[in-house]
Amino acid sequence: MRVAILTREWPPDIYGGAGVHVQQLAEHLQPLVELQVETFGASREGARGHEVPASLTEANSTLQALGVDLAMAAAVAGCDVVHSHTWYTNLGGHLGARLHDAAHVLTAHSLEPRRPWKAEQLGGGYRVSSWLEHVTYDSADAVIAVSWGMRNDILNSYPHVDQTRVHVVHNGIDVDVFRPVEGKAALVRAGVDLDRPYILFVGRITRQKGISLLLRAIDHLPRGVQLVLLAAAPDTQELGAEVASAVARLSTERPGDVVWVAEAVSRTDLIEFYTHATTFVCPSIYEPLGIVNLEAMACSTPVVASDVGGIPEVVETGRTGELVHYDEGREADFVEELAATLTEMVSDPVRARAMGEAGRRRASEKFSWASIARQTVAVYDEAIRSRS
Repeated sequence: MRVAILTREWPPDIYGGAGVHVQQLAEHLQPLVELQVETFGASREGARGHEVPASLTEANSTLQALGVDLAMAAAVAGCDVVHSHTWYTNLGGHLGARLHDAAHVLTAHSLEPRRPWKAEQLGGGYRVSSWLEHVTYDSADAVIAVSWGMRNDILNSYPHVDQTRVHVVHNGIDVDVFRPVEGKAALVRAGVDLDRPYILFVGRITRQKGISLLLRAIDHLPRGVQLVLLAAAPDTQELGAEVASAVARLSTERPGDVVWVAEAVSRTDLIEFYTHATTFVCPSIYEPLGIVNLEAMACSTPVVASDVGGIPEVVETGRTGELVHYDEGREADFVEELAATLTEMVSDPVRARAMGEAGRRRASEKFSWASIARQTVAVYDEAIRSRS
């Protein structure tokens, strides 16, 4: 079976969970299928690149993505399956599969109807990306949801999609890579006080990740507890400025309690940050699964997270961490409960360590990439059969 994966992100240009997913999935598909990877930008190891057409370099970023998609559609000749990831490549998968008589499989990492704030980033392009997602989900031969919560969102957002074509294959984690380590050099370089507990946040600066709510919650934490933010790639300049202003205020009012690393860190450094955190926090207001929670768990770190989307399928509240209820329109309640839950976690390090150890076991037993790759190939087989 010859398979083409279409992705916006590929190493070293990975900025989110979808990129991590694609990289790991491709690595574990290699022994199972004949694989090619098509990506945005320059060609690099493991992937053929496709640049934005020169005529679109000044256009809306959504149109730039569609220009890349046309090149991708031409590049997948001879494939049995075209597997697209995120709306950025769905048109390439849709057109490429029809042009070359292949099956189109797409993985849903997020949904445009669940992310209205993307209009801040894409402008009128958000209406185009929303239309495109609708069309491609309705016509794909198979849709992979990364959680049962995500599957429900798909069927609620796009009720015309045939339920039998929507399969759940969870995100995974490589527990041989993400594991507890002794090193602390990255923490020292960042200015983390190793003698004090710290709460870790990892994520893009986007409203989806709830970073603004987290910064409000920090006001209610005990003095001396550090918040370490590995937060980069703001969706908009305005949102980046909003976060910078909040961090500056906290740094003035609570000197030494906030450490912000505003650029991407290496995976080696990231694992150090995960390992030595007292707890990891994921305050997302929308999250199909939340691969960062798996990464933290694999490093034996407990998780405090919102109970949205697929997160409850990963974090077992009371065992591997704690879930905090989020309701749109009741953000003040969420901020208060988040602060209280984080305070409880950092105040009981023995309990936190026990939860971290349970999280490591759960990540190892339930979310292996080898199993996820085999499940994905089974979806490919079914998508091919459905077309015959």
